[in-house]
Amino acid sequence: MLRDTHVTLAHGGGGTAMRDLIEEVFTDVFTPPGMEDQARLMEAALQEPGARLAFTTDAFVVTPLEFPGGDIGTLAVCGTVNDLAVGGARPLWLSAAFIIEEGCEVALLHRIVASMAREAAAAGVRIVTGDTKVVGRGAADGLFIATSGVGVIAPGRELGATRLRPGDVILVSHWLGDHGATILAARGDLALEADLQSDCAGLGHLMADVLAAAPGAKAARDATRGGLAAVLNEWAGAADCGIEIEEEALPLRDAVRGICEILGLDPLYLANEGTLVLAVPEAEAPAALAAMRARPEGQGAAVIGRVVAGPQGQVRMRTPFGGARIVDMLVGEQLPRIC
Repeated sequence: MLRDTHVTLAHGGGGTAMRDLIEEVFTDVFTPPGMEDQARLMEAALQEPGARLAFTTDAFVVTPLEFPGGDIGTLAVCGTVNDLAVGGARPLWLSAAFIIEEGCEVALLHRIVASMAREAAAAGVRIVTGDTKVVGRGAADGLFIATSGVGVIAPGRELGATRLRPGDVILVSHWLGDHGATILAARGDLALEADLQSDCAGLGHLMADVLAAAPGAKAARDATRGGLAAVLNEWAGAADCGIEIEEEALPLRDAVRGICEILGLDPLYLANEGTLVLAVPEAEAPAALAAMRARPEGQGAAVIGRVVAGPQGQVRMRTPFGGARIVDMLVGEQLPRIC
């Protein structure tokens, strides 16, 4: 039985202390008894002719570890699920590796693992294998989590930026910048007060509904680091097209807008952790928008622009005053340690 209140180096040493930590904090929550060193996976969808596996991996180093609307565990599950979902896959299985700093509170680990279990259940995925490592004080800033995910792509489903064509419509599923602004305020360095929560959410169910409503969807991405601007620039470059968005159409909360004005940040580059960016043929845009708005994670959904013939590789934003400005890629990072 685990009696320690804080993690020590002994919990990473391979003995009884490590066994107690793993069994009480991790395996009792994630898996049934009898867990082996590897997961053995079966899924009927894999037997369908033309079905393909999707595989992704990610790492999470957010600070603070807990924030309004989530924590590093919520982020790890949602981020991995979303990377699968936006490729058209049905997320099924996750792995999770924990790098724990000596001195980390065991109660904090319990809360984070519970968050992961809740998010996995909501997303319809299973955390089936994992690992723990303990490092000395100052080597990991509390806790880092690395995850991988596997899903199944149904036969005939193809999503990718190279499929974009002039006339396609660009939509987003949620207000922009909520996660980045929330993390910035939660750090407390700037004495910012804002009624904000991270948009951290799994997009698997939303994506399934969107694809059912708009089967001709061209491309999808979750707008994480680099925000909406990064997604659109990558799309424009891959498709050799231009993308034009409308500033007045961008869904922004007043609190996010206010933080950006105070600190000189651009909300187009703020990270999101539960916001889908979608490109669909113009004829399917109304159905896609309705499918987004029918789900809680799609509140704030809006049509924000379209793909145009040129200038190739360039993203432009039309302002309310009739002008336009180029939305370029960031050279560095506007806000580090946000995911």
